[in-house]
Amino acid sequence: MMMMVRKSKGITEKHIKVLEFLSNYQTDYGRPPSIREIGEKVKISSTSVVNYYLDQLEKMGYVERDDRVSRGVRLTDKVNEIIQITSDMLRVPILGPIAAGPLMLVPEPGVNYMNDKEYDAVDIARSLLPSKEKGNDLYALEVKGDSMIDAMINDGDIVVMKPAVEAKNGEMVAVRVNDEYTLKYFFKEKERYRLQPANPTMKPIFLKKNEQVEINGKVVMVIRKMSSPLAA
Repeated sequence: MMMMVRKSKGITEKHIKVLEFLSNYQTDYGRPPSIREIGEKVKISSTSVVNYYLDQLEKMGYVERDDRVSRGVRLTDKVNEIIQITSDMLRVPILGPIAAGPLMLVPEPGVNYMNDKEYDAVDIARSLLPSKEKGNDLYALEVKGDSMIDAMINDGDIVVMKPAVEAKNGEMVAVRVNDEYTLKYFFKEKERYRLQPANPTMKPIFLKKNEQVEINGKVVMVIRKMSSPLAA
């Protein structure tokens, strides 16, 4: 299991899509696209909003614009920094919360529990994943509770999961028990299952072998939630 720190907001996914389309269009046609073509490709219906994104990219130094001519936009050399970074990035969807404490219900599939659209997904460098992990089927969950604090997983952190239906003793998994979910260490004992918290103040959850227990995934990475800065 690896850890990384969630980056602060910078260039957005929409900015990157605009840059990628500009680069691909220039390569294919030998000229820049029109404002309307950019909007159609990146799913922006308003040309004024497209111009807004282009203005931001110009201020960031990724494009140069000439309003005196049609299709007056071109990429700068600085865009190579983004292309090099994003080529190694993997976008992982955040599907919902997971309890690190008592069992809790999760939202219905497709229901977004977060309000800030910037956090519907997380971007992860492939180089930070375990060597055998390709990352194509990963998903993420937001931790609710403090039962895994001794594993350095706190309330609000993001756990990146690999789908799994089986686990070895001691692996950290997302477990479904009677339509409720929790994040715990998994142990298969002689006559029962033990879901072990990583918090000395909390007791393990014991389940009989005949109870409905379903493993849904294993933790492969933790993205820490940064604390608010101290007041000056």
